[in-house]
Amino acid sequence: QVQLVESGGGLVQPGGSLRLSCAASRSTFNIYDITWYRQAPGKQRELVARITSGGSTHYADSVKGRFTISRDGAKNTVYLAMNSLKPEDTAVYSCNAEQTIVGVRYVYWGQGTQVTVSS
Repeated sequence: QVQLVESGGGLVQPGGSLRLSCAASRSTFNIYDITWYRQAPGKQRELVARITSGGSTHYADSVKGRFTISRDGAKNTVYLAMNSLKPEDTAVYSCNAEQTIVGVRYVYWGQGTQVTVSS
C-alpha cells in the first residue's frame, strides 16, 4: 500500500507560479510511474504530466513549456512546477501512482489539492 499526499495548491494570479508536491509513504514509490491529473468543475479529468520510474516525462499540450514534472527519490516525492499560470489551469490536481508488479496492476491516488488562478 502506498499513500499519496498532495500539497502546494492555492490561489495565484494569472502569470504566477506554484509548485505542487506528491509525497509517498513508502520508498518503493520510486518504482512507480507518477501522473498528475486535474479536474475542473464540470469537466472531465485530464492528464497533465507523467514521469516514469525511469525518468521519462510526458506533458499535455496545454501545459508544455509551462509545467515541469520531476521526482526526488530520496524524499519519495514528485513535484509539478507550474509557471505562467492561466485561469484555465484552475482545477483540483491529483497525483496517481501506477505500476505492474509480477503481473498485478497497482494504482494509488492522492486526495487532491485545489489550484485557483484568478485576479
